[in-house]
Amino acid sequence: MPANPRDHPLGLAPASLGDYRELARRRLPRQIFDYIDGGSFAETTLEANRHDLRAIHFRQRVLRDVTQRTLSTTVLGEEIALPVVLAPIGFGGMFAQRAEVQAARAAERAGVPFCESTLSICSIEEVARAVQRPIWFQLYVMKDRGYAEDLMARAQSVGCTTMILTVDLPVVGQRYRDVRNGISGRLSPFGRLRRGGDLVRHSSWVRDVALGGRPLTFGNLEKALPEARVPADFQGWVASQFDPSVNWDDLAWLREHWHGRIALKGILDADDARAAVDHGVDAVVVSNHGGRQLDDVPSTIRALPAIADAVGDRCEVLMDGGIRSGLDVVKALSLGARACLIGRPWAYAVAARGERGVDHILRILREEMLVTLGLTGVNDVKDLDRSALVDP
Repeated sequence: MPANPRDHPLGLAPASLGDYRELARRRLPRQIFDYIDGGSFAETTLEANRHDLRAIHFRQRVLRDVTQRTLSTTVLGEEIALPVVLAPIGFGGMFAQRAEVQAARAAERAGVPFCESTLSICSIEEVARAVQRPIWFQLYVMKDRGYAEDLMARAQSVGCTTMILTVDLPVVGQRYRDVRNGISGRLSPFGRLRRGGDLVRHSSWVRDVALGGRPLTFGNLEKALPEARVPADFQGWVASQFDPSVNWDDLAWLREHWHGRIALKGILDADDARAAVDHGVDAVVVSNHGGRQLDDVPSTIRALPAIADAVGDRCEVLMDGGIRSGLDVVKALSLGARACLIGRPWAYAVAARGERGVDHILRILREEMLVTLGLTGVNDVKDLDRSALVDP
């Protein structure tokens, strides 16, 4: 579907993933946009994810036949049309009505995986019914291990074959934007008044999402939350429910209950990557939780090469964090990633224009990657290595 020029802040059709961030900022209430957009502490790592990607330069090559270029590859046993996965995002259905369903449909059309979050608004059953392609599932381990086992059984019952276990959230990062907006903790009377005024200014979001015909509940947490309602003190609830004792020994327990492929998300250290492989995982995701957990840690693109060198011949290496263009994806692949997970880009897109927005950003990524391959003299993403970069 062609872009609507009225969607763009300048009255022009959105052309980049960055344009969708601005559209989302205008459409969403402040607390919802900041939940997507923000990081932890001073947001130093959040910025480093982008800064360090921008600092990498390509080798431009000429007089090479690049008539036939291909972006298809294989990730965790699946043939995918381009090296991108829609990352798991909690609260997704707060950004647009049934956002996880909309994003999964767009991912299926583009030929890429969609990963459902434990903390999604739409249940895994609802999302799986909306598509033919098997979706992935992301797991947070709660103190009640029986509930985690139930989630794994539900995911397998709807055909999920790949699970991403997020391992970088034993405790919740200090996210100042969420504190100021009342997602973590409670607002003062003035803060509640300010938030009410913000909702009035974003009446289209209130009408389409908050009052969109279905209650905003965590669809996967019926047994863990009363009525699965989003708690007023979300981060306080997470701190009370998520299990900080999870350790390497628990991967054996995981294997007892999950019969598909397993990827560990939240790996930033080569020693941890080696330990993950030693414990039998199929992939690691180089990730700092989008700069939302521990601040002042390395950017993911900076951590990637050492991890790829350490385990890239023993398991698949994926990466997320800071990806905002097809150029960024090609840089990550050149440094050892098999594919990139994108989170904020699809969140901005679905908030701004729903399903057609996610369709559009995936087309943008595809075209940008094809252009980048052509101008670096590479015909196949599977051939990318550090020779595509200047001083990698």
